[in-house]
Amino acid sequence: MLRLLVISVWLLSLSAIAKESTCYGTVANGALRDGVALPEDGPNFTSYSGLAITLGRTHVHSRVATVVSEAYAAAAKSLPEVVYVYGETGWAEGGRFRPHKTHQNGLSVDFFVPVRDADGKSVPIPTSPFTRYGYDLEFDAKARLDGLTIDFEATAEHLYQLDRAGRRHGAPIGLVIFDVAYLERLFATRRGPALRRLPFLRRTPWVRHDEHYHVDFAVPCRSGLPKD
Repeated sequence: MLRLLVISVWLLSLSAIAKESTCYGTVANGALRDGVALPEDGPNFTSYSGLAITLGRTHVHSRVATVVSEAYAAAAKSLPEVVYVYGETGWAEGGRFRPHKTHQNGLSVDFFVPVRDADGKSVPIPTSPFTRYGYDLEFDAKARLDGLTIDFEATAEHLYQLDRAGRRHGAPIGLVIFDVAYLERLFATRRGPALRRLPFLRRTPWVRHDEHYHVDFAVPCRSGLPKD
């Protein structure tokens, strides 16, 4: 009961996002105005790095912020024991976001895969500086790494809720990048049939996406870049 109350209060706090962001150009060549920082944590999620938040690396378009928060809240109701971790997003004003090729206009978010430990308990994926804040983790063909296993049911639930929230708020999913070798395991989950219609990248990306899944949202943006 307390958990549901916390989630309800958290959802009400989303109304604090008063001003709509403006995105420009594309995810690979763009900018952002009035970007919104994602919350550091919530009832069932946390950011990948407090330092990254301090440096301003977790800003998104206001619609995307709402979608991310609502999806986590919905996942908390469906799978209350699961812990999620989100990764890089972008700068408050967008623009080049090294080392990424995209993440330039507030519409790109990296989500680390939810994992379970050797006892089957959902735990936060380790994102220390020694693993480049999680981005250097490498799961094997069976989705395992040092006693951790990717939770495909939790991954599928999260993507399903992102899709639903995105369509509600005019920010549908435009692209999902996840290790192609893992897609069939994702589609074999309870939410699998609904996920098959999502726009997954079906070729090998420039960097392996096994420890995280990258999501681009489709929000109407102004063409070109701002002049000021």
